[in-house]
Amino acid sequence: MKTTVILFLILAFTVNLASQSSKEISIEGHRGARGYLPENTIPSFILALEQGADTLEMDVVISRDNKVVVSHEAWFSSVVSLDPKGDRISKEAERGHNIYTMTYKEIKRYDVGSIGNEGFPQQKKLKAHKPLLADVFTAAEKYAREKKIGPIRYNIEIKSNPQGDNLFHPMPAAFVELVLADVVKFKLDKRVILQSFDVRPLQELRKTSPHIPLALLVSNKDGIEKNLERLGFVPDTYSPNFSLVDSKLVEYCRKHNMKLVPWTVNEVADIERMKTLALDGIITDYPDRAVRVFRKKAASDDSAEIR
Repeated sequence: MKTTVILFLILAFTVNLASQSSKEISIEGHRGARGYLPENTIPSFILALEQGADTLEMDVVISRDNKVVVSHEAWFSSVVSLDPKGDRISKEAERGHNIYTMTYKEIKRYDVGSIGNEGFPQQKKLKAHKPLLADVFTAAEKYAREKKIGPIRYNIEIKSNPQGDNLFHPMPAAFVELVLADVVKFKLDKRVILQSFDVRPLQELRKTSPHIPLALLVSNKDGIEKNLERLGFVPDTYSPNFSLVDSKLVEYCRKHNMKLVPWTVNEVADIERMKTLALDGIITDYPDRAVRVFRKKAASDDSAEIR
């Protein structure tokens, strides 16, 4: 009898592990496929889809003429940017190239791909500009139709903080209104996730658009309970730095019916560790690596074909 019970427990444990490891999770291309092509550009997003990402993760800011621009910073970063004259922008001067003070016509004159990114040595140098959110939607949806792939999801980060109000971006209510206008125009409200480190836009969205899934981004070590207390409600998704994820966090999210999607997981060893934790998604600069680990598809070692 005792032997039968032990065998049953071993079998149950094995089945549970198998179900967790085989779980189909969402693979999100961080700023597209930043490991291989300039971040937050249309070529990078298309490459992420080619490599098997089902979700495109991106950041948005606002221009002077109220366009929603895909950009990680509300200015032109010295790491990747050339000014309209072709000169590299210095670290000291970068915030003076404030996107919120420029029209989109002016923004398009900057090159954010030709000098590459020293942090990503495999990234191909490619002349590129910051696209509009609407342009990303148009290009990605066209690609999906042509390749007959499943519906794409979009994880859109609203880049705001209290110190930047009316300096680098509009107030949260105006910011989210502009983003939602593009989402509604393309009829993508059922395929977007809106995320932020700043709780204010999430709180605003909770009031005005409760049907839109929301994700709280987290980089601090304050713990999930304190972070949710600041937010004031339980979001659809909790999205911490991957180094903060452990089995206790997974258990808490399951108990409170929250999805768990860590960022930004790039090394294969870290992706393998994440696979053991029954996640709902993973955000990575290298979608092909995550596909290789989670979906067991053939992929050459970090040498995705780039066109």
